[in-house]
Amino acid sequence: MFIDPPNGMEHRAGLRCLRASGDHRQLGITLGQAGHHAVHDKLLSSELWQDIVHPRHDAAVARMLACCRSRFPWVVEELEGLAEGLQLPFLQVFAWNSRGDLLAHCPDGCTTVALPGHEPCIGHNEDGLPCFDGDVFVAQLSPEDQPAFMACCYPGSLPGHTFALTEAGIVQTVNNLRFDGVIPEIPRMVLGRAMLAELSLNAIFSLLAQAPASGGFHFTLAQQGEARLYSVEIGSGQVSIETIDSSFVHANHALHHPRAQDGQTITRSSRDRQRRGNELIASAHRDPLRVLRDTGGSGLPIYRRAPDDPDHENTLATGVFRLLDDGVQWEIHIPGHSEPIHGNRHTLFDR
Repeated sequence: MFIDPPNGMEHRAGLRCLRASGDHRQLGITLGQAGHHAVHDKLLSSELWQDIVHPRHDAAVARMLACCRSRFPWVVEELEGLAEGLQLPFLQVFAWNSRGDLLAHCPDGCTTVALPGHEPCIGHNEDGLPCFDGDVFVAQLSPEDQPAFMACCYPGSLPGHTFALTEAGIVQTVNNLRFDGVIPEIPRMVLGRAMLAELSLNAIFSLLAQAPASGGFHFTLAQQGEARLYSVEIGSGQVSIETIDSSFVHANHALHHPRAQDGQTITRSSRDRQRRGNELIASAHRDPLRVLRDTGGSGLPIYRRAPDDPDHENTLATGVFRLLDDGVQWEIHIPGHSEPIHGNRHTLFDR
């Protein structure tokens, strides 16, 4: 169970844990302050940051910002607060949170394992920039006007693009899809954040069906009390939703989206992780950690800790969510630490 120290932050099992409540701007400021040092010390000097904030993206950034102000003004408020907490120009922070829409080959990876059944389970490796190793944190945020939620967060980024659990019992995990030729109208990370405010999976499906064109994301979704798990792929204004009927692995390339056969880039790591994950679940592995920590196989590994990873990604955190009859049990594992942090939905969201 989270505690609430005076400064809102504690360290547990190698992971910083943030707890905050307030309006959306206040939450954004808190997130920005939590990621300030890592962003300034590690990100601003990177080639990726310089590429994302380059003036050649100005028109796309302006177009997406106008759409966000119209459809999700409260997300814009969080982004404005995030920029304030980071002490960075707002348009640069907005562009950074649009990185997967501006660049098809943005370095975000991830592997998800979904195990349907009487007590469904979703496990997820969060793979991101190696420079953020040790800097990701988990935030329990309580907006004044929406359900509370817990999410794994990157410095400088909105929640909703890694893994999360909401007060409504919704589990969300997110994988990058590298679609080519998308003309974005709204950032995919804004859609991921907006999903955390919904009370049901049907509301999420409706939100995504009505969303303008964005970069590509895959969501694995579940809700406590709902027996089914869902694989949802979005991008370029199209949505594909499939029920997960058997053990399933997703390794950050589209499997059933209209662009799955044409119009996406599949890196060697993504292809190898998908192949190896399929091999493991075909062998009846029901332990998600057994799959997500795997370093075997003939190709690049599922568990990614190599400094020379060809996609420039490392596994930074692993989340596991078990949907039981009486709640959702969760645990978060950090590389190099034998014990996870863990809890359940009811203790997490006691107010």
